[in-house]
Amino acid sequence: MHAIIQLVRLNIDMQLRIQKFIVIGSVFAATLLLSEPAAAFRCGSKLVKEGMHELEVVNICGQPSSVRHLGYAVRNVDIRAQRLTVPGWTISRSPGYHSYPAEVMVTEYVYNLGPQKFMRRLVFEGGLLVMVETIGRGYRD
Repeated sequence: MHAIIQLVRLNIDMQLRIQKFIVIGSVFAATLLLSEPAAAFRCGSKLVKEGMHELEVVNICGQPSSVRHLGYAVRNVDIRAQRLTVPGWTISRSPGYHSYPAEVMVTEYVYNLGPQKFMRRLVFEGGLLVMVETIGRGYRD
């Protein structure tokens, strides 16, 4: 009888450990899912992330501490295929995306967020944010 009680206690203990593991794992997974993307940062209360246009970033963060034009790069640019339609005619195929190589300007913005925060280096290609990098402590202007 004593052995059966010990087995039951061991079983209950094992179930509690499994439940605890599941809860901790779920909290960890939720934290990962709700966290900001690695290639993003906050300006005030707004989030700046890859894919945003230069004007959006300047609207959110203000003018950068420095701007450099790094040159040009050839990138594939996607455009929506536009087709002329004639009234009364239907096109069975849906419009798709076409990609073609184009030369785009590469620009670097550096934001000094002050001595208590890290500076951010933003690289734009063709006006779109493609990289956010932390480059060290900020400084007092």
